[in-house]
Amino acid sequence: MSSFWSAWISIITLGTIAFCAWLLLANRKGMKQAGQDTTTTGHVYDGIEEYDNPLPKWWFQAYLITVIFALGYLVLYPGLGTYKGVLGWTQEGAWEEQVQEAEEKFASLYAGYAAQPVESLINNEKALLSGQRIFANNCAVCHGSSGTGAYGFPNLTDNDWLYGGAGDTIKATIMDGRSGAMPAWLPIIGEANVKAVAEHVMGLGGRDVDQGLAKQGAQVFNTYCAACHSGDGTGNQALGAPNLTDNVWLYGGSPELIKHSIRNGRIGTMPSHERLLGNDKVHLLAAYVYSLSQKDQ
Repeated sequence: MSSFWSAWISIITLGTIAFCAWLLLANRKGMKQAGQDTTTTGHVYDGIEEYDNPLPKWWFQAYLITVIFALGYLVLYPGLGTYKGVLGWTQEGAWEEQVQEAEEKFASLYAGYAAQPVESLINNEKALLSGQRIFANNCAVCHGSSGTGAYGFPNLTDNDWLYGGAGDTIKATIMDGRSGAMPAWLPIIGEANVKAVAEHVMGLGGRDVDQGLAKQGAQVFNTYCAACHSGDGTGNQALGAPNLTDNVWLYGGSPELIKHSIRNGRIGTMPSHERLLGNDKVHLLAAYVYSLSQKDQ
């Protein structure tokens, strides 16, 4: 924050407090003396006159205490531009302190879960509840609150995996992240072959296609695509290359979307969560993700 804005905020804040205090004091009336005539404001509502009485004493004193408290607070805590306050409190420091307290409190619990295989934890209800909370805080924004995914984000509940669905593989994916890239093929094979390959790919999934065009596409597919997706289109989990025969589509399976993927390529990245969560929390998270694909097994 620049010195100008720091000064501006300080002046506005302190000026507002000073104005409120002045307004209260400048309009304060002394207590009425015994036998003194009671004055009115001159306002009459349905025959009821409005008296011009001072504020109750306790009310006036409470307001002064509020002003004193506000000034004391601004001395102790940040609230005046770049002034950090006598106590040196920051929201980042408070958050880190709370996180550290939670880590110390639950470290032994996480370590106990981490000593068990991922697959065995799916029978531990408490472990899965903890994993679900971690998922909700870190993964749901992309994969959805129930793990069913979205356009460009894998569905974690269907047992269809780009890199494999074993417990340790899921954990490795979360720990290290993944980077998937499919090159744009339009400059290499041309638009006609893009359409032909799309026809062949749709045929791999059992759809009704133009057989002549699909045959042409198969030749192009074997030349350029089989190295990753394999000759029969079943994919390669070592590379993260999708299975094209099961009609499960990360970016949509309509003819136009398939052509778009071939024509322009796709780039997908999942960040590493090792530094953010640590091994023990990732272990719990992997168990929860693994459990999502086992519900219908």
